[in-house]
Amino acid sequence: MAAEVFVGIDVARDSLEIATRPAGEGWQVSSDVTGITALVARLRAIKPVLIVLEATGGLELPLLAACGSVGLPIVAVNPRQVRDFAKAVGKLAKTDALDAQVLAHFAEAVRPAVRPLPDAATRELSALVARRRQLVDMLTAEENRRKTAPSAIRADIQEHIAWLRKRLKGVDRELGQAIRGSSLWREQENVLRSVPGIGPVVSAVLLADLPELGTLDRKPIAALVGLAPLNRDSGTLRGKRTIWGGRGTVRAALYMGALVGSRCNPVLRAVYARLVAAGKTKKLALTACMHKLLTILNAMLKHRTMWAPATPA
Repeated sequence: MAAEVFVGIDVARDSLEIATRPAGEGWQVSSDVTGITALVARLRAIKPVLIVLEATGGLELPLLAACGSVGLPIVAVNPRQVRDFAKAVGKLAKTDALDAQVLAHFAEAVRPAVRPLPDAATRELSALVARRRQLVDMLTAEENRRKTAPSAIRADIQEHIAWLRKRLKGVDRELGQAIRGSSLWREQENVLRSVPGIGPVVSAVLLADLPELGTLDRKPIAALVGLAPLNRDSGTLRGKRTIWGGRGTVRAALYMGALVGSRCNPVLRAVYARLVAAGKTKKLALTACMHKLLTILNAMLKHRTMWAPATPA
């Protein structure tokens, strides 16, 4: 029988470094269309069991799309997982070629599950959501600078703030048009926004960055977002349960939804009040509201039901 082949790919701006296991082959291609096309053809000939690369803030998307379109088993993993794995196996040095070898070893040893890739429309919606987040960050930074800026540059900062606000409105308009242009997204948004505390921004983030919402059970979806409490016990020690990992952009959106919902949503308000009355910290109570909100939204999308506060979620 032919040996199973595992591939690790280190993604850089201008090049892709590839390594295989167990053969230990390695080569490099450019990260442009020509290089990716040649790499996909070679990978199809190799027929790997699994291809692993790191999520690198968008640089990996063209390769993911190219491999996914021809049915190659490829997955982007959290760089922190790979770095921890490298330390565990004693690989402390770091170069592109070494990183590709570590990724191939990670693929062989850990075998992370291959998840369906977002379609082109979802990727574009996610890009719009990310751009909105960038504009908000820039706007906040400029408004903070204006408070202490000398008069010589205050007018320039104010002009930039005006442009950022105008562009933010434009991106919000584009997000609304993209969601209303899809019958599926429009239906899902109507379901999400029927919940008190969920507005247009939170619903857009959920549609773009959590397409699995409504397709998984409550425990897997909580783990995916990073809202599943993790045990920290050892021997007789019982540590504090904490949340960790997952999708930070989705957690940030759920935080805002839970914060508003703890005041206007009767279910979340009851959860928050009960935990605070029991002596829990407000931060912990709000995290519990985020988990509860995610569970409710997941169940509503799964069953295509609108918000009904009298019906237990």
